[in-house]
Amino acid sequence: MNLWNTFLGKIFMTLLISMVPVIELRGAIPIAVANGLEFPLAVLVSFIGNLLPVPFIIVFIRKIFAFIRKVLPKLDGFISKLEARAEKKSEVVKKYAFWGLFIFVAIPLPGTGAWTGALIAAMLNMRVKTALPSIALGVATAALIVTTVTYGAGKLFF
Repeated sequence: MNLWNTFLGKIFMTLLISMVPVIELRGAIPIAVANGLEFPLAVLVSFIGNLLPVPFIIVFIRKIFAFIRKVLPKLDGFISKLEARAEKKSEVVKKYAFWGLFIFVAIPLPGTGAWTGALIAAMLNMRVKTALPSIALGVATAALIVTTVTYGAGKLFF
């Protein structure tokens, strides 16, 4: 059974795609619309799905990394690369705190987004009550940009 063939399936698939690191809502919105989900619903479901992992990343990622290093030491290099990447991208966040995190998440480019923003927030020991609103505002802005590009380009070509 193809989940894209039912209304609930389209919602579920959009939610799942928006939760995937790197793809996030930048990919979920155009994919959902291309598969027949109305854009306001595609945006809403993508927004929710993109934010679902954020509090868990902020609260648990350091513990998860420590556990993985202990149980699977061969993955230490991979985890170190993730941490180094987050550290490298955290300069704007360090300088501007809430607004820096917002800007970082809002720009829908590869290497930015809710997952990396949450990882940066965790590495900087930001609290969920500070980081989550900033990331949510950034995700909402990215959704607006992606929707504008998706529909603007769609109207130009179709």
